[in-house]
Amino acid sequence: MSHTIDLSGRVALVTGASSGLGAQFALTLAAAGAAVVLGGRRIERLKTLRAEIEGLGGDAHVVGVDVTDPDSIRSAVAHAETECGAIDILVNNSGVSTTQRIIDVTPEDYDYMMDTNTRGAFFVAQEVGKRMIARAKGAAPGTFTGGRIVNIASVGGLKVLGQIGVYCMSKAAVVHMTRAMALEWGRYGINVNALCPGYIDTEINHHHWGTEQGKKLVDMMPRKRVGQPKDLDTALLMLCANESHFINGAVLQADDGFGL
Repeated sequence: MSHTIDLSGRVALVTGASSGLGAQFALTLAAAGAAVVLGGRRIERLKTLRAEIEGLGGDAHVVGVDVTDPDSIRSAVAHAETECGAIDILVNNSGVSTTQRIIDVTPEDYDYMMDTNTRGAFFVAQEVGKRMIARAKGAAPGTFTGGRIVNIASVGGLKVLGQIGVYCMSKAAVVHMTRAMALEWGRYGINVNALCPGYIDTEINHHHWGTEQGKKLVDMMPRKRVGQPKDLDTALLMLCANESHFINGAVLQADDGFGL
């Protein structure tokens, strides 16, 4: 006896899909049967990912979006729904970081992280949430009443990590934002949850793990290893599944025990 998560017939929007976790999330959702809308600013990389997904038999579409610009968000979501139909799943993944001590953070550094990680995540979820609520009220077309929103936070939103204090602050806000949205939107069948990854090896940080500082960090981890993007597949699929209707407002750590 086995159980398979089937997302056939669902439309999923993944922001920050041009690389790293976003690209892996898109591949995972497409493999589960969802039509995936790849959102981001690096259009050529999104097109390459679309070709990869289509080569594997999946369905993918590209939409440009700058999450720091509310007009861009509205345009991107409208374009996605015009091309693919109502969005059933949002993986709210766009994120940036800088590495520095708190005392060295400039207003530009602060705004850079907060504008993308917190403000951007809020307005992406709000725009998609408005449309999900309209469908639940019968005021907009759509075959799936309700929806799944997965906000990608971080173990840093639950535990302060050295030299990325503002990043941790921005992700802590995403965790609380998730709970607030879950409380307000649950009545419409919309489940809003947060996924908090630990340290994951991606192209952005890959070089770091071979440095002396990176090796020291790995040695501090409970199992002395860094995760791979695919290690989050099961957690993501669980939160996006049709069957996850009883999981709302959850904050799921996927950090190999680092936050303990």
